[in-house]
Amino acid sequence: MFNSVGERLPIKQLIATQIEDAILSKKFTPGQKLPSENELCIQFSVSRTSVREALQILGAHGLITVEKGKGIFVNKITSESVVNPLEKYLRHSLDRNYVFDLVHARQILEPSIAREAAISHDLEDIKLLDEDIKNLEQKNLNYKQLATIDMDFHNHLAMATKNTVVPLLLKPLHRLLPQIKSTVYATVDEARESAIKWHSKILTAVKDRDQEASYNFMVEHLKIAEKHASMILQMQDKAS
Repeated sequence: MFNSVGERLPIKQLIATQIEDAILSKKFTPGQKLPSENELCIQFSVSRTSVREALQILGAHGLITVEKGKGIFVNKITSESVVNPLEKYLRHSLDRNYVFDLVHARQILEPSIAREAAISHDLEDIKLLDEDIKNLEQKNLNYKQLATIDMDFHNHLAMATKNTVVPLLLKPLHRLLPQIKSTVYATVDEARESAIKWHSKILTAVKDRDQEASYNFMVEHLKIAEKHASMILQMQDKAS
């Protein structure tokens, strides 16, 4: 099943890559038991330590589960298998300027998503988006709730494209946003009304299947998001 990796380095990564390729090519299916640690050591011609380190990598990626006394089992591949590692990487790698990196990434992606949603949405998508705006208008919401509802609108818009890859691309970015959004809602007086205004404009254009208006309204909405992000960073600089 597997090829010997000899003494090449990093051995643990080479082992993990071969096992991952076997899982992704469906040589092993969800729930199936992998060869034991001893068998993997023999097949790869490596030490038990190298095999265990490789299994730790695969476990961290959500591809396998090691059950003590039972064996190593292949997990069902879900969107979380992709999203979680990317989210962790972004959290680890981005410095203080990541706020603007996130906004700019959204400015690249989300106007086109709004345009595609105008083409591909169905009635169920419109119901979800309508509900998101109604929820944002509710009284007595805390800042965390406002941030969550805000991101729900953008996630539902991505789903309305009917492209299964698009929500996956946005999910790790959106998971980094609630803390930023909460701070914006807590700090910028106009933030909530601005979100309601531009979400409503975007939704109206999507309902009308007006592709260019959907695109342009999202562009304007995210320009304001950048302005608000700049405001909170400036306030933090003054406070420090």
